[in-house]
Amino acid sequence: MNVRYRVDLSQIERTELRALLSGGKHASRKLKRAQILLAADAGAGDEEIARSVGVGGSTVYRIKRRFVEGNLERALSDEPRPGAERKLTVKEEALLVATACASPPEGRARWTLELLAGALVKLTEHRSLSHETVRRRLAENGLKPWRKDMWCIPQVDGEYVARMEDVLDLYAEAPDPKRPVVCFDESPVQLIGEARQPIPARSGQLERYDYEYRRNGTVNLFVLVDVHRPWRKVKVTERRAAEDYARCMHDLVDIHYPDAEIIRVVQDNLSTHSAGALYQTFPPAEARRILRRLEFHYTPKHASWLNMVEIEIGVLRGQCLDRRIDDSKRLRREIAAWERKRNAARSRIKWMFTTDKARAKMGRAYPATSKES
Repeated sequence: MNVRYRVDLSQIERTELRALLSGGKHASRKLKRAQILLAADAGAGDEEIARSVGVGGSTVYRIKRRFVEGNLERALSDEPRPGAERKLTVKEEALLVATACASPPEGRARWTLELLAGALVKLTEHRSLSHETVRRRLAENGLKPWRKDMWCIPQVDGEYVARMEDVLDLYAEAPDPKRPVVCFDESPVQLIGEARQPIPARSGQLERYDYEYRRNGTVNLFVLVDVHRPWRKVKVTERRAAEDYARCMHDLVDIHYPDAEIIRVVQDNLSTHSAGALYQTFPPAEARRILRRLEFHYTPKHASWLNMVEIEIGVLRGQCLDRRIDDSKRLRREIAAWERKRNAARSRIKWMFTTDKARAKMGRAYPATSKES
């Protein structure tokens, strides 16, 4: 039986539909549905509405039915579509995930979509599976088995926690000019020259440079950053030996902080970062004089993220070194210019991670406290 649906709009509904048609950006489907409802409310027949709006008769019938059986919102909106039936059952998806997380076949370095689809066909009753089906199910589970990251996984033991909290407490201290906290680290830089002269950018064309380049050796950067004031220093050296480290500590004491009583230095566990390096470089009395003004604080092993200077080195590489620089003299000029401008701008690192946050976020990783009997 052909049921006829009668549309009777309230004044509020008419006002809403007219406002929809008079302004704003809306999908054409929604605008046509509004026209259908207003025309039906005015008493126009289905065929007349279909001609004037430019739709089929079945569309007019469907919109009127959705309004009468539902409401205005249902009539204006798209009905949810069921979509195609999923090809993999819950158990088969779990099998796909387990396979993707397992070792790849012999002779292959990693899983591909093709390999996973073939493996699942062998393990299930499916005669074939598309690469797209496999890709979508992997994406839903956050898996990309053809990619992997290198990562140092630290052992969070008592020594790790002790060093971490020692550094975090230093960062949280109030500034004291007599006892400054300075983060220190080093980073290698390759000197790269152009094999051919780059073509400058112009309107409608990016700068072009040749993929070939010349290796001109490597230099080392010693980077210092003050935790509590906007100051950093970058020293370029030809090597990264114990003697170079010792002279950097000498400059820290006598040139950069001559009035400080004690300079607390946060650094990693590199073998040259030690008091012994100063004795290898200077006479015993001079080495002892320098060391009396220094207090070393070491970050945990595999925890370079705790050293604030790592952030500064990242900024330096992104703002200044992300290009080809062919000789050490030019490198020194460019770094010196970057350093001057960053210090003049009083740029600082805003450190947010504290000991309390470490205990809250990493509490489960902390070593278990022994219970007293």
